[in-house]
Amino acid sequence: MKVLRVPLKLKFYYLLSLFVQNKKTPGFEEDIPRNIRSGEEFSLENLKVFLQNNNIDTGNLKLKQFPSGYSNLTYFLKNSTQEMVLRRPPYGAKSLKGGHDMLREYTVLKNLKSQFHKVPNVHLFCDDENILGAPFYIMDRVQGYIIRPNLQQKNSPSKEIIEKISSSLVDTLVELHSVDINQANLNDLGKIDGYVKRQVEGWTKRYYHSKTDSISNMEFIAKWLNENQPKESKEAIIHNDFKYDNLVLDKNNYSNIISVLDWEMATIGDPFMDLGTTLGYWVDRNDLPELQLFQLSATTLEGNPSREGILEMYENKSGHTVNNPVFYYVFGLFKIAVIAQQIYFRYKKGFTKDKRFGLLNLAVISLSVMAKQAIVKDRLSNLFE
Repeated sequence: MKVLRVPLKLKFYYLLSLFVQNKKTPGFEEDIPRNIRSGEEFSLENLKVFLQNNNIDTGNLKLKQFPSGYSNLTYFLKNSTQEMVLRRPPYGAKSLKGGHDMLREYTVLKNLKSQFHKVPNVHLFCDDENILGAPFYIMDRVQGYIIRPNLQQKNSPSKEIIEKISSSLVDTLVELHSVDINQANLNDLGKIDGYVKRQVEGWTKRYYHSKTDSISNMEFIAKWLNENQPKESKEAIIHNDFKYDNLVLDKNNYSNIISVLDWEMATIGDPFMDLGTTLGYWVDRNDLPELQLFQLSATTLEGNPSREGILEMYENKSGHTVNNPVFYYVFGLFKIAVIAQQIYFRYKKGFTKDKRFGLLNLAVISLSVMAKQAIVKDRLSNLFE
């Protein structure tokens, strides 16, 4: 079968990007909190009262916002003795069905800590929407380096360090998938029977609920996923958004992952589906340049393996063979595309003014092209050769 054509919208945007270069490229550094974005403010006085009632010092309390991320909002709190993080749903989240469950995320972190140490300590959960307008929880800030999307080669660690980090990424994913669910007291987080079917149906419904444009590839992929579902491989705790910029690296040893962030989609499910999401974020260096524009993880840096390489490492480290890896990869791409579509839907509805979201419809198109080409070629890498 012939290679798919890249939509003209993407070609045009790629050509435009060659002339309009963004001078503010991310560095390899710690996250620096900044002033709160317009429309995402909340009452500091209300928060102070809540913290005081829960024996947390509010002396010299400062509030800022971490600028990265596309889903739940993350704020920086600093008092006289502590640095903390506050997480709450994005504005407009109620317009979409499912997701952004703060109690679920808080519970996962609290219970998982005893079995999987690479998570922040959590302190408080609040479901009183009179305080901030939405449920929220508070956890420790974990200090370390994060590999952000679009990290440039000139700012990145060496090829040898990136090789070690990518290996640690797979090690950490395998470690998570080996956690004893009973010991972690997370039995009620989900059930494995019918997990793949529920995921395919659920993300398909979310896509149509947040649909704004007609994208034929997305409809083709949804149908293909429905018709090609494998049986669940085994039961495991899965992260569901496992990628570089959700990993915190030790400042003194970059290859050491000290924490995994953003657990809002964690559940009990099929670990191969979790791997599929990681592969969905993984852009190979020989993917078409038009399809690298919306790179959501800095995987084209020298030293990173290909998607096939990540699959091979996972199989070797876990001791499990992944049958039909194309299904899991295509599902990962589809799910990420739906997440982008949901955010774009909120932007179109005016629930957020974050300008980063204005082009996410093009990201949906890009991801859908990758997914269809993987189906056509029936492989993970070298999709356009």
